[in-house]
Amino acid sequence: MEVGTDATSPLQGGSSSKEKQRFKAFVLGGPGSGKGTQCAKIVETYGLTHLSAGDLLRNEISSNSENGSMILELIKVGKIVPSEVTVKLIQNAINSTNNHKFLIDGFPRTEENRLAYERIIGEDPNLVLFFDCPEEVMMDRILHRNEGRVDDNDETVKTRLKVFKELSLPVIHHYSEKGILHTINAVGTEDEIFKKVRAVFSAYEPMLR
Repeated sequence: MEVGTDATSPLQGGSSSKEKQRFKAFVLGGPGSGKGTQCAKIVETYGLTHLSAGDLLRNEISSNSENGSMILELIKVGKIVPSEVTVKLIQNAINSTNNHKFLIDGFPRTEENRLAYERIIGEDPNLVLFFDCPEEVMMDRILHRNEGRVDDNDETVKTRLKVFKELSLPVIHHYSEKGILHTINAVGTEDEIFKKVRAVFSAYEPMLR
């Protein structure tokens, strides 16, 4: 499925306040697209704070807070954690650091996630990276990465890819229409793919300083 690769240029100028304007990048991609590896390279190169929705939920559960207990109970009975809960964890993480630049990984996964983010945060990200990778390549990567994950088997991988297409592609198309989506061809070596990522981030370097 084709999505737009062109995005509007970043806003010129800085914030009128004394604080630096916050910079937020969303990173999306199917299982096995290599986005985890590229996120690590982006963080190392540009000094962004890496926020993963899954990690934030797990950290909240580990904290034994009232909110964490609620999240754990929902997961135990197979219910999805409300988008508002995840967004507020992201918001709290953003507000708890002095860094002004953030890489938000694997979120929003669904249109419901996106709408909750816009309702609570009240603004779009500066850019959205989508690691576009053929399904057969993603399957091959997952089945040969030997991480010992219980969901790294043929049938489960097919299901995960199907779910990604059904839930995440509408989000990707939304950001494409808004002109902030950058599609990265995620086939090649880690360094080849990161070269494409750097080409995208080069336009935003004034905001990343």
